[in-house]
Amino acid sequence: MAETLMDHTSTAWMDQVIIRFADASDLPAMEWDGEYTHFRRVYADAYRRQIAGLTLLWLAELPQTGLIGQAFVQLTCDRPELANGTERAYFYSFRVRSAYRGLGLGSRIMDVVETDLVKRHFQIVTLNVARTNFRAQTLYMRRGYYVVATDPGIWSYPDQNGIWHHMEEPAYRMEKRLVPVTPRKNPLN
Repeated sequence: MAETLMDHTSTAWMDQVIIRFADASDLPAMEWDGEYTHFRRVYADAYRRQIAGLTLLWLAELPQTGLIGQAFVQLTCDRPELANGTERAYFYSFRVRSAYRGLGLGSRIMDVVETDLVKRHFQIVTLNVARTNFRAQTLYMRRGYYVVATDPGIWSYPDQNGIWHHMEEPAYRMEKRLVPVTPRKNPLN
């Protein structure tokens, strides 16, 4: 799929975007035409975790175009300071195709994810952002996230051929307290 250049003066396309959970048939498209083929096994494992109720894989799809964004959420993991299964969830693997960045899609995806976490009774969402990713840091701070720690950003993954890659991406750990949505009282009652 070739990226479509967006008309920055129109947001009509945004009304067509569907934000939904991934299903097994989405796994190949999540590789974004080969850009993320090296994460094939990571995506498959995340999908298995979704089936087990441990992770949520959110996708943003534009009909006639395909997947244009994604965000994963671990509800529980082996690092309780990130996600503990009851009150704290971990937001990761968040990306928007370059043609759709800076147009509000990232905020819309985050709105959907955060609203869903509130409904699941989570109180805090955490994330790690590369210390050099100033654009993402700005987005997160604008949305109420704040730095709570530094993280060495050391992680490993097996690529599509089973070869392990070890990454070091120094990051800031950020978090946000989620505010439960309280129903408005009807003044007539």
